[in-house]
Amino acid sequence: MNFLPEEIELYVENHTKPESELLSKLNHETWQKVINPRMLSGHLQGRVLSMLSKMIRPKNILEIGTYTGYSALCLAEGLTEDGVLVTIDINDELQWIQDKYFLASPFGKKIERHFGNALDLIPALKIDFDIVFMDADKENYINYYNILMSRLKSGAYIFIDNVLWSGKVIKDPHPNDIETITLQKLNDLVTNDQRVENVLLPVRDGLMVLRVK
Repeated sequence: MNFLPEEIELYVENHTKPESELLSKLNHETWQKVINPRMLSGHLQGRVLSMLSKMIRPKNILEIGTYTGYSALCLAEGLTEDGVLVTIDINDELQWIQDKYFLASPFGKKIERHFGNALDLIPALKIDFDIVFMDADKENYINYYNILMSRLKSGAYIFIDNVLWSGKVIKDPHPNDIETITLQKLNDLVTNDQRVENVLLPVRDGLMVLRVK
């Protein structure tokens, strides 16, 4: 899912501050024990998420798609002292690894987990979010975007992962490839949405960063 030559990718990694020891252990354990470890944000994207969060200094963050908790811990690094990160996942099968690393992290106490369908849970959250990180089922990305844009205030940010989709977004997808088709439509939707300003960062598998005007 990397689009830079391998030697350049290595140079970039070597010239980015390393992940913490805790995140490194979570990274390795995810690759050892969890199905589809490529879903993990990993070192470079994790540091990008951390840096963006620290720049924005959010009080409230919403994450759609918890996985093993790596990105939640990275984003939580930028929270204000009284801040909270709400993370939603469709199932709880990875709660065991989330528990292990959230409990070991100084940021774990700021993370609030919900399990279930995000489209059902988001409307019930009575919080104004400063950052939303979207990294869940791609076929629902536009649905998530629409529900978020109906409630986010000016100055809020949305980060959307996997928007390059291993390069598939620049090709003609198979009619049954709903994920690729949805991502193509989402990228066009965001770019043409006059309510936001956006930049697509070619980090890892593509990270769309947008700010609500």
